[in-house]
Amino acid sequence: MSDFRKVSERHVAGGNVISFAVGTFESPDGHRFERELVRHPGAVIVVPVDADDSVLMVRQFRAAVEQDLLELPAGKRDVPGEATQVTAARELEEEVGRKAGRIDLLGRFYNSPGFSDELSWCYLARDLVEVDNDLQGIEEQFMTVERVALADVNRLIVEGAIIDGKSIIGLELALRHLGH
Repeated sequence: MSDFRKVSERHVAGGNVISFAVGTFESPDGHRFERELVRHPGAVIVVPVDADDSVLMVRQFRAAVEQDLLELPAGKRDVPGEATQVTAARELEEEVGRKAGRIDLLGRFYNSPGFSDELSWCYLARDLVEVDNDLQGIEEQFMTVERVALADVNRLIVEGAIIDGKSIIGLELALRHLGH
C-alpha cells in the first residue's frame, strides 16, 4: 500500500475504449498535486505455442505508430464480467483461428503505470486445434498470421523485428515457463 492518497478525480473525455481523467492526489507530507490519467478496461495477451515449438503471431497495422507490428494475439477486456481466461481463448480463436486445449496464466502486468491503469493478463496457449477465425475491425481484416520459431524469438527482439512491449513480455514469460 502507499502513503499517497487520492483526493478526487475529474472525468475529462471518453472514447470507445479509454477515458481520460485528471486526478488530485496528496503526498505523505500533505502536498497536493494533479496527474493526467488514462482509464482502460484491461487486456489479455496470448502466447500460442504449437507442437513444433513455434509461436503464432500476428502482423497488423497500428494507427498510433503508423506501421505494421509483429505481435502476439491480444485484445481488450471489452465484455463486462468476462473472465480473463475466457477473453484470452476468444481472442485466440478470433485472431489466429486456434482453440487451445490448455491455457495457463503466465503473469499480469501494468503496461504504462505512469499514466494508465491498463492491466494485462498474459496466457500460454498449447495443444492448439485449428478453428474458424472471426476477425474484428478493419485492421484485423488485413492482418496476417506468422509462425515464429521459439528459438528465434530472442534474436528477433534484439534485432528490432519484435518491438511491441506486451509481446516481448509475453514471449519472455513463455520462454522462461517452457525452459527455453
